[in-house]
Amino acid sequence: MPPPRITIRNLYSDLAASILHFQNDTSAVEESRNRIEASLSDGQTHYGINTGFGALANKRVADHQLGQLQRNLLLSHAVGVGQPVLPEITRLMLRLKIHGLGLGYSGVSLPTFKRLLDFDRLKLLPVVPSRGSVGASGDLAPLAHLSLPLIGLGEFWNDHSTAGLPALDVLQDYDLTPIELAAKDGLALINGTQLMAAYGAYVLENCVRLVDLFDLAAGMSLEALQGTIKPFDQRIFDIRPHPGHGVVAASVRKLLEESEILESHRNCGKVQDPYCLRCVPQVHGASRDALAYATTVLETEMNGVTDNPLVFENGDIVSGGNFHGQPLALALDFSAIALAEFASISERRTYLLLEGHDGLPRLLMRETGLNSGFMIPQYTAAALVSENKVLCHPASVDSIPTSLGQEDHVSMGSISAVKLLQVFENVETVLAIEILTAAQALDYRLPLRPGRGIEAAHRLVRERIPHREADYLFQEDLAKAFALIRGRELLEAAGME
Repeated sequence: MPPPRITIRNLYSDLAASILHFQNDTSAVEESRNRIEASLSDGQTHYGINTGFGALANKRVADHQLGQLQRNLLLSHAVGVGQPVLPEITRLMLRLKIHGLGLGYSGVSLPTFKRLLDFDRLKLLPVVPSRGSVGASGDLAPLAHLSLPLIGLGEFWNDHSTAGLPALDVLQDYDLTPIELAAKDGLALINGTQLMAAYGAYVLENCVRLVDLFDLAAGMSLEALQGTIKPFDQRIFDIRPHPGHGVVAASVRKLLEESEILESHRNCGKVQDPYCLRCVPQVHGASRDALAYATTVLETEMNGVTDNPLVFENGDIVSGGNFHGQPLALALDFSAIALAEFASISERRTYLLLEGHDGLPRLLMRETGLNSGFMIPQYTAAALVSENKVLCHPASVDSIPTSLGQEDHVSMGSISAVKLLQVFENVETVLAIEILTAAQALDYRLPLRPGRGIEAAHRLVRERIPHREADYLFQEDLAKAFALIRGRELLEAAGME
C-alpha cells in the first residue's frame, strides 16, 4: 500500500499519516537499498556511490572508503549561514525528507532512514541555517545541516525553540549513538528540494486562510465606504471566467447578504467606486489563481523524488536532474508577487477609509488635531507594501555557476523561498491593519447593519478590540488584530469556513 498523498490543504495531517506509514512499512526503502548493495559488486562506476561529487564525479573511490566518502559529504557541505530556519519549517523539512526517501528511489540504508524517523518521533529538530543553497542539486547546505546530527555533529533546538544544543549531548540524553553512514546515504540525505518545498508549503498552507480573510477585509471596507455591490455581479464573471474572480465575487456577495448599509444608498446616484473596491474580484481573484498554480507545483514536488542518482525497480541507477529547484523557484517567486498584490490593494482601501468619504470622520476619529487618529497605521502598511516591491524581484531569473562549472545553471529557489516568507509576514500585517481600520469605520455606520457575515466578523473584532476616539498605543490593538487573523475565528464568525 503506498503512502498517502501530501496536499497543501491537509499538509500537517497528511505528513503525519506519511510518517505513520513509514514507521510501519519500510519495504520500499529496503528494496531500494538492496539494489544499491547489488551495485557495489557489479564492477561499474556509479555517481555518488563509488565516485566523488559534482566536479569530482570522475574520481573513483575505493570500496573501503565509501562510508567515509558519505561522511565527508556532510562535513564539506554544511556551510550554511544566516538566521536558522524556523523550527516549524524545519519540522516540515524533516518530514518531507522522510517522505521522499521512503518512496524507495534513493537507496538510503535502513538504519539511516529509521534514525530520521527517531528524530521525528522524539521531536528532535536540527538547527538549519537559512542561507547557503543555490537550489542546484537541491538544497545541499541546509540539508547537510539537517543531517549532521545523524553522525553526532551539528545542533538541535531545545524545547523552548532556542538554538544551540550540541547534537552529541542530545543523542546521549536519548540513549542514541551516532550512526555510521553507508554508501549513497550522504548523497540521498543532501540531494533534494526539501528546504524550498518546506518554506513554500508553510506559506501556501497559511494562504488557505489568508485569501479568505482578504475577501472579508474587502467586504468590511466596502460596507464602511458605502461602496456598491454591482461589480460583484455573477454576469461580469460569466463573460471573463477566471476561476479566482468567481470565487471572490461569490464570497463577497454572501458576506453582504441582508445588508442595511447597501440598501441605504442603493439609489444614491454614485456611478463607480475606486478600483481598490470595484476591482476586488479581478485583483484578489488573479492572486488566488496564481497561488492555486503554485499549490499544484508544490504538491507535485512534495509527492515526487528529488534525489540523484535514482534507483529504479529493475536495478538501474540513473543520474538525472530531479534535484534542480527551477519548478519551485518560479512558483515561489510567483507566490510572492501574488501575495504582495493582496497587500497592495488592501493598503489602498485602508487609505481610502481615512479620507472622510460619505460622512466618515477624517482619519476615523471625531477630534483630530489633538489626535492623529488612524493616520499612522497606514504608514506601516505603506512601508511594508513598498518593502514587498523589493522582495518580489524574482530570484529565479538569476544563476551563478558552481561546482567548477558542473552546475552551470542554478535555480536560486532557496532565495525565492526565504523572501517569500518575509513577504507573507508583511502581507499578514497589512491585512491586520485593514481589519482594524475597517472595523473602526464601520462603527460610524451604526445603527445600520452591514451584511450578515460582515456584521458577525465586526462583532468579534469589537469583542477583542474597543472602538477608539483618542490616540493610544496602536501596537496593542494591532497585536490583537494580528492574533485574530492568525486563527480561524473571524472566518468561522463570518460563515466562511
